[in-house]
Amino acid sequence: MESSKIEMKNAREIASILLEHKAVELNPDKPFTFSSGLSSPIYCDNRILISDPGARIRVCQAFLQMLEPLSFDVVCGVATAGIAWASWIAQALGKPMAYVRSSSKEHGKQNQIEGRIQKGQSVVLIEDLISTGGSSLKAAQSILDQEIDVQAIASIFTYGFASSVKLFEKQGILFIRFPT
Repeated sequence: MESSKIEMKNAREIASILLEHKAVELNPDKPFTFSSGLSSPIYCDNRILISDPGARIRVCQAFLQMLEPLSFDVVCGVATAGIAWASWIAQALGKPMAYVRSSSKEHGKQNQIEGRIQKGQSVVLIEDLISTGGSSLKAAQSILDQEIDVQAIASIFTYGFASSVKLFEKQGILFIRFPT
């Protein structure tokens, strides 16, 4: 099956999983507020999927197909929702896994990046959801600041805001997701 047909099959399957698990909620009377401060009548809670082994397997398989063309050393999750997905993906690929906090810890070694990633290595960042892209790009920048290459940021779901697409393009970071 050609790549675009696989992508569309995966997109339909992921949409079906999200709907089946009631991860997508509509509330036009009382819009949801995103961490960016934006309001929306639609909210997608991908964290619901981590509770269902069958959904996890299907989403991970789709992620693996999506990541197949890339070459990278480490799978890195964006805290907190990307950590579980990064872990399952890294396990399936037999690759190291790390994660990026939104800010450095205030205790211990004061790490922002947890796990081992060496200068010169490359990572793919895993996120569960992209709205504006701000937190994902902040995580990517913290990795780039350590002289580590970010091959791409991948997510289960995106709201498809034009502003987020422009941000990824401006930063020169590949954003891959299931087609919307």
